[in-house]
Amino acid sequence: MAAEERIPTNLRMLLILEVVARSDRPMTPTEINGELGLPKQTVHRLCTTLEAEGFLTRSTDGKRMQPARRLMDMGAGLVQANRDMIIRHQVLEQVAATVREAVNYVVPQETGMHYLDRVETDWAFRIQLPVGTNVPFHCTASGKTYLSTLPPAARRAFVLGLDLKPLTSKTHTDPSTLLEELAETRKRGYAVDNEEFMDGMVAIAVPVTEAQGRYVASVAMHGPSQRLNLDKAVDERNVLLDGAMRLQNILFG
Repeated sequence: MAAEERIPTNLRMLLILEVVARSDRPMTPTEINGELGLPKQTVHRLCTTLEAEGFLTRSTDGKRMQPARRLMDMGAGLVQANRDMIIRHQVLEQVAATVREAVNYVVPQETGMHYLDRVETDWAFRIQLPVGTNVPFHCTASGKTYLSTLPPAARRAFVLGLDLKPLTSKTHTDPSTLLEELAETRKRGYAVDNEEFMDGMVAIAVPVTEAQGRYVASVAMHGPSQRLNLDKAVDERNVLLDGAMRLQNILFG
């Protein structure tokens, strides 16, 4: 019996989404089918349907498929619905109790870095960036952490496609200087924001990776520069790195 006859249509679509979501790069329908073994025409037709319904979108070359907003929203909803969300928040609380500043769990989306979880500082003087906030890639510690994990060619293409809008006098507006910092960020394992996103705010972030080492999110802390200077933020990097490792072990271990 042919694979197409054995697998119901709705399950075939789920299997395509599973293959695309598991990949660390956009895939052509032929590459997707390499893992499924369905008729070529069927995979192309189902990919077109999933694209039309907002679950998949095409990469810049127009040939490869990658997750679109509807699929990412589904994934985010599933993550929030299970116990891992509670465990994740507990780890963030432990980190925040040590650094005594706001700690955030931030993920990339089409419009920037998205605050998925947060533990607020107990200081009366604080910077409000609540859950649901979206911030730029190029001038935030969480965004630069994400960009630094991309392969060099993809990182350069990403940066060249960004609108390097100056939000403060310290914001990177030259792609070459941003790329230099991202290369250094990748080497040292953490990113900083020294009042680049917001005057009077300093931040540091580290990557959370899954079992295969692929980037999942950034764990970031930030505070007002009157209380948290860059040196002090960098001094706390090992606390954040330890929290990120615990998240990897608990969520993806």
